[in-house]
Amino acid sequence: MPAPRPRARSRTSHIFPPADAASPDGLIGIGGELSTEWLLDAYRHGIFPWPFSDGHLAWWSPDPRAVIELDQFHVPRRLARTCRGDRFEVTCNRDFESVIDGCATAGDREHQTWITPDLREAYVRLHRQGHAHSVEAWHEGRLAGGIYGVAMAGLFSAESMFYRVSEASKVALVRLVDHLEARGYALVDIQQLTAHTLRFGAVEIPRRQYLKRLAAALELPVTFGTL
Repeated sequence: MPAPRPRARSRTSHIFPPADAASPDGLIGIGGELSTEWLLDAYRHGIFPWPFSDGHLAWWSPDPRAVIELDQFHVPRRLARTCRGDRFEVTCNRDFESVIDGCATAGDREHQTWITPDLREAYVRLHRQGHAHSVEAWHEGRLAGGIYGVAMAGLFSAESMFYRVSEASKVALVRLVDHLEARGYALVDIQQLTAHTLRFGAVEIPRRQYLKRLAAALELPVTFGTL
């Protein structure tokens, strides 16, 4: 069932303080709930949940904000060859729950992840309602890696990715970015810059600029579709 088109972003949230009222480290508030209403309102206003290490729910809007510019996305030659080959089968929304579980447990993440049971349940609920999506990379019939995130009109907020076979998550990311560009997305949010995403050409922009671009992206008649 296709996701309903989100309403246009209002100037102010009825739940959260303005994003530019965040503390220097980007903290907006602590507590609240992980209902669909709260999550969608947060994303509409440039805010996202990220629990503290003790599990307490917190909401953030960092400055600067990391994004992937679709027209500047860089794919290394070796990875491009892998994407063109048949090593991996790439699918969309085939196994969202296994992807989010992989993001929580792959490598050394088990018992050290920000994806709490409550957060997992909230994003699975978003997926079932058509707001969250996954891209999976399969190797020899087994889930080898993937990425998931939240889509709202022309915004895609990439939440996490994982791999169990080398290059699987990178292949999933490349296919996701190609798909988002083809569908007409305008803003790909990755929240914070990492050494991994920097290699793909991700950049940081001021929060003020991010919020302006977010407002424009939420006006676009874009849907996620299928790969």
